Amino acid sequence: MSLKRENVLIEALPYMQEFYDSVMVIKVGGNAMINARIMEDIINDIVLLRFVGIRPVIVHGGGPEITEKMQRMGKKPEFVEGLRITDDETLEIARMVLVGNINTKIVSLIGQSGGKGVGFTGHDGRMILARKKAVQKVLIEGVETEVDIGWVGESEVVNPELLNIVLEKGYIPVISPIAVDSAGNALNINADTVAGDIAAALRAKKLVLLTDVSGLLRDVNDPSSRISRVPLEKVDALIAEGIIRGGMIPKIKSAAVAVESGVEKAHIINGSISHSMLLELFTDGGIGTMICRQNSVPEGDK
Repeated sequence: MSLKRENVLIEALPYMQEFYDSVMVIKVGGNAMINARIMEDIINDIVLLRFVGIRPVIVHGGGPEITEKMQRMGKKPEFVEGLRITDDETLEIARMVLVGNINTKIVSLIGQSGGKGVGFTGHDGRMILARKKAVQKVLIEGVETEVDIGWVGESEVVNPELLNIVLEKGYIPVISPIAVDSAGNALNINADTVAGDIAAALRAKKLVLLTDVSGLLRDVNDPSSRISRVPLEKVDALIAEGIIRGGMIPKIKSAAVAVESGVEKAHIINGSISHSMLLELFTDGGIGTMICRQNSVPEGDK
């Protein structure tokens, strides 16, 4: 059902009042990285958030572009539990794509939309100090096998000082998920994980993970099987059941960590749907999956 423009604004008003001057961390990834129209729409929406008094922080991935670049260089991408195995060559490709291409492109789009963007990696201001992930135990043809996934990190400390400074001045930070360890080595961190860690460090009002699917689906082939609300207490069970699997595992886990650490709610929504973020934030109906504390809100509330 279509609404008159004034009704849309009236419906949005209480949400604008609630979210005014709050921090929202938005992870952009998936097809938005390779579809110029989708990316432009998302950045326009994020700049709009800034102009209505919300303080957005962008964390971006670049998985499809990294995979494409690897394949063009004759290198086969490999994944374990949704995380890319990252040897020396893969790390250099990831840095080239994430920092040299995608980050600067997003900052440029923010400027074209009338906002002020500034790009960062986890190296800047020692924003993200990380350690190399331990060897992963996975089942290969029914046999438990240890796999070293290379230069893949997990955050130890997130220092939000630099982000708070630029947010206070009206800038929109754009963060590439490349961190640094205590020895100065670069580490590639899953962008969903980085977004959750930064949201927790900033005590963000919301964490929004934009992806290519309409939230968590019980059946990946059936969009109508979307689970609209996942309490923290059910996350492990859904992973054990195989409902949360593959690339959705780091998304749900990062959302859960953020909510456990003080972020009010986390949302996983389909960024390919035009203005999906505005629909999720400023209308009464939700269109993705919300991760929240048990019984924190009634079913359907935001």
